[in-house]
Amino acid sequence: MGSPLRNTYDQSAVVPFVLKDGALEILLITNRSGKRWVIPKGFVEDDLTAQQSAAREAYEEAGIKGKVYEESIGEYRYRKWQGTLNVAVFLFEVHDVLEEWPEFHFRERAWLSVDEAAELVDEKALKKIIRRVPKLIDTMSIR
Repeated sequence: MGSPLRNTYDQSAVVPFVLKDGALEILLITNRSGKRWVIPKGFVEDDLTAQQSAAREAYEEAGIKGKVYEESIGEYRYRKWQGTLNVAVFLFEVHDVLEEWPEFHFRERAWLSVDEAAELVDEKALKKIIRRVPKLIDTMSIR
């Protein structure tokens, strides 16, 4: 999770996506207070890889299951709890969307275009990561 002495913590996150009739859609969720749009993320668990932790958060926070791609597509940082959180971001191809999930009472979710999703998130580095998703999908031959 990170050393309290350093005040830095490692998290992992996913950018969930689907391709519908050739159109790319990104899933965002609200934070627990419902005030901001975010991607599913959380602390990297000691017994899991960053990718496995991110997939778990995708299920718990967004009610989605699918494939996490192994390679990180970028990182961003933000300040919280008098420390810095470093977030590794992975692509997540959504295969199943659940009607109910562990945090469905606390969060909303929305399927958005790449531009809409990039506009709604707060972190500048995350905006850039989201805007690069179409190119990354093309280079990874996902389409």
